[in-house]
Amino acid sequence: MYHQIGEFAPMKRHRANYCDHRRFAVQMDLLARFGYVVLSLGEALECLRGVRPIPPKAVVLTFDDAYDNFADYALPVLERHGFTATVYAISGWLGCRAEWFGKDPGRAIPTLMSGERLRTLRAAGISIGSHTVNHLKLGEVDLATKRREIRDSKSALEDVLGEPVVDFCYPFGSFDLETIRVVEEAGYRSATTCLRGAAMHADHPLVLPRKAISYGDDLLGFWWKVAVKHAPKPALAQWRNAPP
Repeated sequence: MYHQIGEFAPMKRHRANYCDHRRFAVQMDLLARFGYVVLSLGEALECLRGVRPIPPKAVVLTFDDAYDNFADYALPVLERHGFTATVYAISGWLGCRAEWFGKDPGRAIPTLMSGERLRTLRAAGISIGSHTVNHLKLGEVDLATKRREIRDSKSALEDVLGEPVVDFCYPFGSFDLETIRVVEEAGYRSATTCLRGAAMHADHPLVLPRKAISYGDDLLGFWWKVAVKHAPKPALAQWRNAPP
């Protein structure tokens, strides 16, 4: 799980929202050098369903919020290696500044990609998923708002892209059982969370865990997250023990 890729001043807070573009390039070099297979979400879901075997070294690359700097810094690196990825776009904020950053004084407010730029990504083989209309914490809003955010973002992005949008991501990692049901009713095939861990056969496709790569992760930290098997965190274990 990535967010912004670029060049940023040192920081103590919100580090999971940033990755230096030079570190990102080295991280992708490491995946290529050590024979990792970068799967699309669709391929990963087939692996998790048992339709195809899971490669020994397999990862899926996701990027939340669809920041403009993805196209500037991440896309050239991915193209160099022939890697694919999924970018989650906020349908109501295309081409706008991410104004929710303004809640933290001194934090630079980035720009989100426009619909035209998203179409350019699709032509380059990057998948686009939905990240709601307004980037709300879905676990904290009423049912009617959930439905608007989840359904309307899907239809709006489909109008922009001219194709089905079948993958979803919960903003801020906020969701509950009611949210999952609405995502399922809307017709999404997958939904990613901020629950920390590697996906496995036991995971529900609408409660997929991820591992956040952040500003402080050097190459050793990146390798530790990607290559080392860890026991699931309590929140992830809870969802696995009581799936929706």
